[in-house]
Amino acid sequence: MFEPIPLNLPAYPSKITKKTNKLFIFDELRKKDLVLTPEEWVRQHWINYLHVHKNYPKSLMQIEGGLKLNSLQKRSDLLIYNSLGEKILLAEFKAPSVKITEKAFQQVANYNSIHKIPLLLVSNGIQHHYCRIDFEQNSFEFLADLPAYRI
Repeated sequence: MFEPIPLNLPAYPSKITKKTNKLFIFDELRKKDLVLTPEEWVRQHWINYLHVHKNYPKSLMQIEGGLKLNSLQKRSDLLIYNSLGEKILLAEFKAPSVKITEKAFQQVANYNSIHKIPLLLVSNGIQHHYCRIDFEQNSFEFLADLPAYRI
């Protein structure tokens, strides 16, 4: 059973319950309890951080959006849209014990080859990486911080 650990994100009042020797965390977006895995712990912290500290509306967040990649069905960890319904941020989360390597960046880049989203986030809850994609120039740049939501 995963025991929650402190992350390099602001703490928040997560709702954790124990049922049949398993821990569950309440997902504010889907409005239901989910098994508390290390990756879910990171995702829920990010959802809270993006909403409370960066002003991203919860109503524009989508968890595990489906996509087809080379005829395989995949799921992105978190997609965020703007008020026009355009995808603006794609996030990939790993467990805190998983090092952020080129493999994680390759995974989010592969997903983004389908989505074409200008802002990428990769995090294990300890290390965070942000990247802005310029599709016209076919280039990217790493950012020191994630931009706040702008309407």
